[in-house]
Amino acid sequence: MAAKLKTQVSSAFKMHGLTLRSDANKYLVDVLLPITEVEREDWLDRLIDIIQKQPLSTSLIQRDVCEAAVQECNQEQEEDSDNILCVLDTFSTPRFSYVQERKKFIPNSILGLPAPALHGTAMDKASLFLDRYTVLHQRTLRHDLFTPPILGSLPEEGSRKFQLKPLEYLKGTTATVKDVIVLGMLTQLKEGQWHLEDPTGSVQLDLSQASFHVGLFAENCFVLAEGWYEDGVFHVEALGFPPSEPAKTTRAYFGNVNFFGGPSSTCCKSSVKLQQTEQDNTDAMLVFIADLWLDSTKVMEKLRELFCGFCDSPPVAFILCGHFLSCPAGQGHLKAMKEGFRALGDMLAEFPALTSNSKFIFVPGPQDAGHPLILPRPAIPNCVTEELRNKVPGAIFTSNPCRVQYCTQHIVVLREDIVTKMCRHCLRFPSDGDIPTHFAKTLVSQGHLCPLPLAVCPVYWAYDSGLRLYPLPDLLVCADKFDAFTRQSADCTITNPGSFPRTDFSFKVYYPATGEVQDSKIP
Repeated sequence: MAAKLKTQVSSAFKMHGLTLRSDANKYLVDVLLPITEVEREDWLDRLIDIIQKQPLSTSLIQRDVCEAAVQECNQEQEEDSDNILCVLDTFSTPRFSYVQERKKFIPNSILGLPAPALHGTAMDKASLFLDRYTVLHQRTLRHDLFTPPILGSLPEEGSRKFQLKPLEYLKGTTATVKDVIVLGMLTQLKEGQWHLEDPTGSVQLDLSQASFHVGLFAENCFVLAEGWYEDGVFHVEALGFPPSEPAKTTRAYFGNVNFFGGPSSTCCKSSVKLQQTEQDNTDAMLVFIADLWLDSTKVMEKLRELFCGFCDSPPVAFILCGHFLSCPAGQGHLKAMKEGFRALGDMLAEFPALTSNSKFIFVPGPQDAGHPLILPRPAIPNCVTEELRNKVPGAIFTSNPCRVQYCTQHIVVLREDIVTKMCRHCLRFPSDGDIPTHFAKTLVSQGHLCPLPLAVCPVYWAYDSGLRLYPLPDLLVCADKFDAFTRQSADCTITNPGSFPRTDFSFKVYYPATGEVQDSKIP
C-alpha cells in the first residue's frame, strides 16, 4: 500500500513539473497514508497548489517545503477564530522587492537584504524612492495603453498605444523630440523650478501650457508627463498619474503572494473557509471613529450612547483613532492620556456584551504623546494603556498606519491629516473643488499612503514599504480632520469618518459582506 502511494505521490508532482526528494516523498506518504482514498486526492492537490505558490528556487522539492505546506493545509482546516480578525502592525508587514529579470516580487529575506533599522542609512533613503518608482513602472508597462501590439495583429479602431521613454533618452538627443511620454517624480531641484526625475536622470519642466488630469499633484508624486522636449526643457502638454490597477488584476499576475501580511503564507482571498464565513456573517460590521477625545465630557457622553446602541448587536471591532486628547501634546500629556484610558476602561466594563464579543483597536494620532511625528508611528506606550488592557481583554493598541484583515477583507487605517497636507502642497488646486475624488485618485494611482515630501510628512526610510498600497486594499480609511466622505476607485473604497467631535459625533460603519460603508451619527 505504501509503495503504491509513493508512486502516486511522485507521479502527481511530476505532472506539475516538480520532483520530490526521497525523504520528502517518504514524509508525504506517512502523512497521507492514514487518510481515506477519497480525501487523499484532494489533500494531494491542495499540497501541490500551496507548494507551487511558494517562491521556489528549483523544481527539486525538499522535505522542509513539504512540511511547511502540510502545516499551512492544517491551519486552513482548523476552526481558529483568531484568523477571522487579524490586526497587523506596520513594522512587521512583509517586505518584497520587484526583480525585473524574473518579473515578480521576491521577499527581501530570500534576496539576502538586511533587516530594516529604525534609523536607516543613506541607501535606505535612496531605495525609498527607487522602490516606489519600480512598483509604478512595472504596473504601468502592463497596462493596456502601454503594452506593445501583438505581432501580426490588426490595430483596433480608435485604439492608441503609447510607449514610455526614460529621461536618459531625452537627455541623449540634441534634436526636438515630439509626442513623448515619460514616468517620473515631480521635484523642485531649485526653488520654484519644477523638474521630473527618474533613475536615469532629471529634466526641467515647462508647465505653462499643461492640462492636468484628475488628482492632487504634489511634490514627490510620480506622474506621467506627455509633451515635447527641446533645448534641455520638457514642455508638458498633459500631466496625469500612472494608471491604477485593481487588486484582482495584481493577484492574477503575481498569484496568491501574501503582500498584506498575517498568519498565512498565501493571500487570504484564496481561503474558501474565510470566504464562506464572511458571506454567512451578513450582519458583521466594523465601526470607525476618529478624534476620540477622552478628556471631553461631551465626547464621553456620546460614546456611552454609541456603546448602548451597539449592545444588542456587537460589531466585530471598534477602530478608535486619535487624537485621544483635545489639547496638543505638552507637559502632563501622558498623565492625562492615562487617566482618559482609565475612564474609558471603566465605561467599557459596564458593557460586558461588547467587551466579550468585540475587539477595540486603538490607532494613535499625530498629537498623541509618546513618539515623534514620523510615519509609521508605533503604538501608544504600554505604561499609558495598562489599566485599560486589564479591564478590556479585547483591547489592541497598534501602529499608525495599521492593517486589519477580517476574513478575506484587507483594510488599511491611517490617522493623519493627509488630505489637508496634500491640498496645501499640491502644484495646482483642482478647479472643480471635488477634493475627495481627487484625493482618492491620487492615493490609488500612487500606490502609497503618503506621496509627499519627507520634510512635510516624515517617514522612517527603511519602513516606507509598510505604507505601500499594492495590491490595493478593499477598504482604505484615512482618518482626517477634513469633512467626512466615501469614494470608490479601482475596486477600492476610500473613506474618511471625519472628526468625531467636530462633525456632530458622526462615524462610519463598514459591512464586509457587502462592502458597504454607512454614514452614521449620534443624534
